[in-house]
Amino acid sequence: MHSIAPDIFAKIKRCLADIERDHCVRVLYACESGSRAWGFESQDSDYDVRFVYARPRDWYLTIDVERRRDVIEVPISDDLDISGWDIRKTLQLFHKSNPPLNEWLISPIVYVEHGEFANRLRSLAPDSYNPIAAHYHYLRMADSNFRSYLKGDVVRRKKYLYVLRPLLAVNWIENDLGIVPIEFDKLVAGTVSDSSLQKEIDELLMLKRAGMESDEGPRFKFIHAFIESEIKRHGDDYHLSSGSRAELRVLNGLLRDTIRSDSPEGNGTA
Repeated sequence: MHSIAPDIFAKIKRCLADIERDHCVRVLYACESGSRAWGFESQDSDYDVRFVYARPRDWYLTIDVERRRDVIEVPISDDLDISGWDIRKTLQLFHKSNPPLNEWLISPIVYVEHGEFANRLRSLAPDSYNPIAAHYHYLRMADSNFRSYLKGDVVRRKKYLYVLRPLLAVNWIENDLGIVPIEFDKLVAGTVSDSSLQKEIDELLMLKRAGMESDEGPRFKFIHAFIESEIKRHGDDYHLSSGSRAELRVLNGLLRDTIRSDSPEGNGTA
């Protein structure tokens, strides 16, 4: 389910190497973050590659570092959607328990893992995970996608999964099961007990994996009813226990250690 064809894998690695050369950065970690990591890619799904990078040490020792661009985005080409965050931005978002970043760290498809940066973040994740932040993120995503894409009698099948996945993540958090897994099958196994709903989800997954991104079809009765009832049930009720955050002292130490050991050559001060 999570395999990438060897030629595509090699192509992505070459693109990341080009980014390192062209931008004078070191890619610390790169992974798949979209439907291929979630486990329900279509036949024509893009490759959603996300990465974390570090610049030369002197780039960070500037009085205007806060105003410097901290993302790298590559124009989408040949089904490759590649973008990355600077290490400083990444650690700021980790401090806020950013759900997409937490997903990156546990992606089953890793293209690059340089040094100990990603492993050190993973070791901090259980103590820094904030279920309230994750709950808000996934519930907003589910509600927004439902309102935008699933109100008609005929819908794009993939949009069901873009509502189901975050909604099941909310239930995962509500059941206090820990950090939300990235794989959709794990979410379903941990949160779905109704056999009729499970049967429709299995059918939806089969159609999604065998079809194209734009495929449409009629509503799924049990999936649609589940989504409507769960969104209504959750509503604005965010009464969850607060999670802790990683200490700034620890993250600052990780930033300094990484910049010292894993920055590319060059002063990067232009």
